[in-house]
Amino acid sequence: MKWLLQLAASSAWNRRFALSLVVLCIGLSTFLLLAIERIRHDVRQNFAQSVSGTDLIVGARTGSVQLLLYSVFRIGNATNNVRWSSIEAISRHRAVAWVIPISLGDSHRGFPVIATSQAYFQHFRYGNRQALAMAQGARFDGVFEAVLGSEAARRLGYRLGQRIVLSHGDGVLEANDHADKPFTVVGILAPTGTSVDRSVHISLAAMEALHLDWMAGVPIPGMAVPAEQVGEHDLTPKSVTAALIGLKSRTAVFAVQRSIADFEDEPLMAILPGVALDELWDVVGAGERGLMAMSALVGVVSLLGLVAVIMAGLNERRRELSILRAIGAGPRQILLLLAAEGALVTVAGIVIGASACAFAILLLGDWSQTQFGIALRLQPYGQQEWMLIGILLGGGWLASLLPGYRAYRLSLVDGLSPRI
Repeated sequence: MKWLLQLAASSAWNRRFALSLVVLCIGLSTFLLLAIERIRHDVRQNFAQSVSGTDLIVGARTGSVQLLLYSVFRIGNATNNVRWSSIEAISRHRAVAWVIPISLGDSHRGFPVIATSQAYFQHFRYGNRQALAMAQGARFDGVFEAVLGSEAARRLGYRLGQRIVLSHGDGVLEANDHADKPFTVVGILAPTGTSVDRSVHISLAAMEALHLDWMAGVPIPGMAVPAEQVGEHDLTPKSVTAALIGLKSRTAVFAVQRSIADFEDEPLMAILPGVALDELWDVVGAGERGLMAMSALVGVVSLLGLVAVIMAGLNERRRELSILRAIGAGPRQILLLLAAEGALVTVAGIVIGASACAFAILLLGDWSQTQFGIALRLQPYGQQEWMLIGILLGGGWLASLLPGYRAYRLSLVDGLSPRI
């Protein structure tokens, strides 16, 4: 068998230019398959780790996926707000351990603003139940103080003590800026790899202070409230966008969920983050399958190219095969020779593709996290990756059997009537 592999390697080297193109095609298909699988896995992991330790998310009645998207990932908008009195009533439920109120709607230079309470820093968890940590500074304490996520601070070049102006809504119109009430950056959070990194955090009182002289999304004419006078007003929030809830015991989750669904003062809903994430993946599953199908198509085309190159060179190699027959090689050995050659080409392509994928993850992992919030990590291959590699390797070997069988037939004919 060793001499057969050496002979197959030498034969392939003599036709290295044509076979190198096939190797590159197989490498490209391997790269695409492994990269898409890694991106799919890491995107799911990043989404799943965005909130940890939260038992329920409460908001106005809407779709569970929509509530998850705007409350955790800052994507989309709420259909309605939740009255503050309702949040207080829920927090008094005997099974509720803590409540993190969240108020959304403002932004700063494209980054979402989230108003919350100190409970956010105490109880919010991400990843493997990791707590938020300050990279610089401290939590907000005064009304016009802000804590930035790591990505927001880095991309905007902000430092502690810098003054920033928030905007109402998406901040597209300059008239929606809250220029009369600037904030001071007092803290910058450590990176988390979640939507927290792309958020600007202020207090609920600050959100209320910003909108004392606003109504229905526009400033009230002639009713400007200067920043130094906001302390004269009641800054208790009237409503919030959503709330994250932690329970004393997870066994009570369904009982509390039903209690919130039956809440009499206003229509509310409570969702389990894990269940909503599964629904989200059902929605985007078609896109995942489409990407995998495209990668598989590239793989099939590469293997067909392998068959075409070997088949096209068979007539030119009849003299070579005849000589091998003359020195004692049997038809089955000719078949094994071409099968080994196809396997070597496939292995070379897989090694190149897998190495390129690993290098790309090492090179672009940090960039992907900063640009798209997707932390790509170089990890040992899982069951899915090894299965894809096995399929490619088996497909390459099977693809080489067709030209191998053709060579087998030719060697029989040429063995009986050699053309030398």
